[in-house]
Amino acid sequence: MGVGKSRASTKDKDPKRVLLLKGRQKFSSWDDILLSGKDPRSLLKRGMCHVSFSLVTKGMTDVPDFLWGLSEVQRLNLSHNMLRVLPPDVGRLTRIVVLNLCGNRLKSLPREVGHLQSLKVLFANMNCLAEVPAELSLCRSLEVLSLSHNRLSQLPASLADLSRLRKLNISNNEFAHIPICVFSLKELDFLHVGSNRLENVAESIQCLAGLQIFIAENNNIHSFPRSLCLVTSLELLNLNNNDIQTLPDELYLLCRLRRIAWNPMDKGLHISHNPLSKPLPELVEGGLEMLFSYLKDKKHN
Repeated sequence: MGVGKSRASTKDKDPKRVLLLKGRQKFSSWDDILLSGKDPRSLLKRGMCHVSFSLVTKGMTDVPDFLWGLSEVQRLNLSHNMLRVLPPDVGRLTRIVVLNLCGNRLKSLPREVGHLQSLKVLFANMNCLAEVPAELSLCRSLEVLSLSHNRLSQLPASLADLSRLRKLNISNNEFAHIPICVFSLKELDFLHVGSNRLENVAESIQCLAGLQIFIAENNNIHSFPRSLCLVTSLELLNLNNNDIQTLPDELYLLCRLRRIAWNPMDKGLHISHNPLSKPLPELVEGGLEMLFSYLKDKKHN
C-alpha cells in the first residue's frame, strides 16, 4: 500500500502532468470541438426557422475568432460573459436576426453593427455602454431594442430612422429627458424609461399614438404630462415612485386603462408612491371608475 501511494504521489507531482492539467482546465467547450478536429459548425443548432449559436455564461473575455466565419448564424447569444469589446467582425454576420449581448462589460458597440441589415432584436442591456453608435440606425429591420442598465445619457438623433421599432427599453440609465429621436418612432407600442433622472415628460409624447405600454417609474417627474392623455391606446401606464401631486382632468380619455393597478405586471394605471394632493389618494383607493368620475365632474364644473 505504501509503495502504491508513493508512486501515485510521484505521478501527481510530475511537472509535465501538472502543466498539462493546468492547461486543460483553461479549455472551454468550443476548444474541445476545435482540438478534436471537428468543424465549429457542429456547434450550430438548426431549428425550424433559424440557425442558432450560443456561448452563454462561458466566462469569455474575448469572442473566439472562428465565430466570424459562421456566416449562416441567425440567432447569436453571447450573454452573461465578461466581454469588454465586440469586434468589428460582427458586421460579417449579415444574416443575424437576434443578437443577445446582455450581461457583459461592453463600453461601446462597433460601428459595423450597422451592417446587420436583417437584425430584428438586439439585447445590449446590463453592460457599461456610455454611447450607442449612430450606425445602429442602419439596422432598418430592428423591432426590439433593449439598452437598459447601462450608463447612457443620450441617444443618436439618427435612431429616429428605425421606423419599424416597436419595443424600446432604456430604463436604468442616466437620461435627464427622453431622447428626442424616440418621439419619431411611430411604431412604438412599448417604451420603458424607468429608473432614470427624468423630471418631466415632453409634450411630444403624444406623437407616439400607438403606444400601449409606457413605464416611467422611479424618476423625479413633477407633473403628470397632460399630452399623455391623448395617447388613448395606452393599456399600461406606470408612473409609480415619482413626485406627482395632481392629475389632469383629461385623464379619463385613457379609456383602455381598466383599473388602478398594484402589481407591476398588471395592465392599468400605476400611480402609487406619489405625493398626490387630497382627495386624490382616497379616489385612487376607490378605483379607476371613481377617479375618472371625479375628474370628469371637475373638468365640466
